This record gives sequence, C-alpha cells and structure tokens, in this order.
Amino acid sequence: MSNSELEDKIFSLFKDFMARIAKFEELVPVGSTFLIGFQHALEFLRRPPIDKTSELVKNLIQSNETKRVKSYIEAGCINTDDGRQNLTKLHTCQLGLHDHICQGKSILDELKCLVEDVSGAMRDISLVQDENLGDWFNEQACIDDKEEIALPHPRRNEVTDYAVLMAVIYSMVKQEYMLQERVVSALSLKSSSGELESYCLMWSLRPYIDEEIMSRAWKHIH
Repeated sequence: MSNSELEDKIFSLFKDFMARIAKFEELVPVGSTFLIGFQHALEFLRRPPIDKTSELVKNLIQSNETKRVKSYIEAGCINTDDGRQNLTKLHTCQLGLHDHICQGKSILDELKCLVEDVSGAMRDISLVQDENLGDWFNEQACIDDKEEIALPHPRRNEVTDYAVLMAVIYSMVKQEYMLQERVVSALSLKSSSGELESYCLMWSLRPYIDEEIMSRAWKHIH
C-alpha cells in the first residue's frame, strides 16, 4: 500500500472513530435522565413522615382529621398509587442505566479497535517513508552537489494529528465510561441523598472530557 493510500486509510479510520464518539455523546444525556429519575424516585419513597412533634402540625391534623387523612399519615404520607409508580420508575431507571453501560462498553470496544488500526497504519506509513527516504538518498547521490536539495515530506502532515487525537480522546472517553460504570454499580436503595447528588453532578460535569480537544477533533471532520 502506498503512502497516499495509507494516509487516506487513516483519515477514514478517524471519521469512523468520530462517528462512534458521536454515538457515545448521544448516550450521555440519556444516562443522566435515568440517573436523575432514580434519584427522584428513591428520594420520594424515603421522604420523612410528617413531624407530629410540631404543635402547629398537630393542630392542623386534629382540626382536619378524617379517616382518609389518618390512613394517609399512617402510611407515611405516601399515596399508594404514587408509591407504586415510583417503585416502577426506580426499576425502569435501573434497567435503563444498566443498558446504558452495556451500550457504552460496546462503543468503547469499537473505539479501541479503531485506535489499534490507526496505530498499525501509522507504523506502515513510517516503514514506507523510510523506504522512500532510502530511494531519495540514492537519487540525490547522482545529483550535482551544487543543486538545491529538498527533503521529501508526507502529502498530509495532519495524519499524525489524527492518530494523536484518537488516542487522547479514547483515553478521555474510557475514563468517563469507567466513572459512569462505578456510579451505576454503586447505586442502591441505601445510597444517601448526598451520594446521589454527587453522582448526578459528576455525570453532568464530565470531568475527564476536554471540550477544547473535542472541538479540535470535530473541525477535522467538517
């Protein structure tokens, strides 16, 4: 395969890579919605009952006490239908998050294969360039010493940039995926309010993703 063909192959791999990055990007807000839904459902189910120690609350209950109000208070101030709906929501969000992790892992595996492919193509380019350089030196030996000599260079110097961007972005996405995986694995009915809030915040902040690098990569596509 010629140097030009290898460069075309690398650009094609880069486009495939970014297409899968776009799929991963689409997953992030969907996963966030499931996580927030889990948080809200769990907080609803374990919200504290009415504080009967308050004199004001006591008077309000006594002055408006009916059989229905009494049953509602005894049930922990949770309507039966609301409780059932939130239990269902909790289960649905858990399933959604686990599916999100499975899809994320599949994309991550594809990204890894593409990074390995471009790494191999870069090695092939290096070998081709070394061969071309050897041929070039042999040609220059037949040229007058006074004649100006220009070193050969690749047609597209940016192929190295493509390879580097792919490696860096893969590393960032892998770290983000691992964070999401740890969050989903840590979720349980015993997760505290503080933990849930931290999970949601970290998911939305995306601390491992450098937006400047991502923007630079997308400019190579458009």
